[in-house]
Amino acid sequence: MLYSTKTPAAKRAALREMLTPGAARQFPGAFNPLSAKLISEKNFDGIYISGAVLANDLGLPDIGLTSLTEVATRAGQIARMSDLPSIVDADTGFGEPMNVARSIQELEYAGLAGCHIEDQFNPKRCGHLDGKNVVDTETMLKRIAAAADARIDENFLIMARTDIRAVEGLDAAIDRAKAMVDAGADSIFPEAMKNVSEFEAICNAVDVPVLANMTEFGKSELFNRQELADAGVALIIYPVTLLRSAMGAAERVLDAISEDGTQEREVDNMLTRSRLYELVDYEAYNRFDTGIFNFQVPTLDIDTNNSNL
Repeated sequence: MLYSTKTPAAKRAALREMLTPGAARQFPGAFNPLSAKLISEKNFDGIYISGAVLANDLGLPDIGLTSLTEVATRAGQIARMSDLPSIVDADTGFGEPMNVARSIQELEYAGLAGCHIEDQFNPKRCGHLDGKNVVDTETMLKRIAAAADARIDENFLIMARTDIRAVEGLDAAIDRAKAMVDAGADSIFPEAMKNVSEFEAICNAVDVPVLANMTEFGKSELFNRQELADAGVALIIYPVTLLRSAMGAAERVLDAISEDGTQEREVDNMLTRSRLYELVDYEAYNRFDTGIFNFQVPTLDIDTNNSNL
């Protein structure tokens, strides 16, 4: 009922323990607190919170328009719904090194287990688009050093993302990954790798956990978990998968209403009323105080009046 039963500190410790080379831990991307509950129920390893998703949920493109307050607030709402550790996309850190430092502490206090900071210019753009620009190595290292120095909980994960592969090639990505680890990064996120061998090269070059981004319609193929595990990847994210799935379903229902005058043809594809009640744990609230919460939770998905749909 209500929120997580684990403290943020416990989640951070759990994240540290699970991130080992080749573990290929799977972190689907949550687009709201309810989807975080679903990820947790399906026994995934953790939750990822994409900056693109947070921006898109506000109706904005992923070009650095969201603020630290917006990201920390929404990410905190998502993180507190599950006992799983949550990692959030902190873009370029929301400014200069001092802003990066504040960002880290805001995200810590919001209950996140970790975040990643990237080496793009500010404002940035989606990592799988062409025409990206990256900052020089010194600027990026200052961002990472500021983040590592600012954290309160030593288990808060500082992940460094580099987009330099698409600009200067794999060798440059390897060199930058090594430098970011030396500056204090606990983990590396090499964006837009072309194939499994490139992930393997990054994994072999650094002695910290490496993340693989398996986003649809991007620069990387959708490699399966075993392929990435064999390459040495510690963590896999699926950042926009659930949002794309949900919005695709929403569009199909709206088309049905527009074309047929009713949603009837899509009802069988919907989450039922009773399943939704199960996800939000109505029954636990009912048990908490039946004198106040005295409703009854449906137990069947279909009846003659479709009351559970």
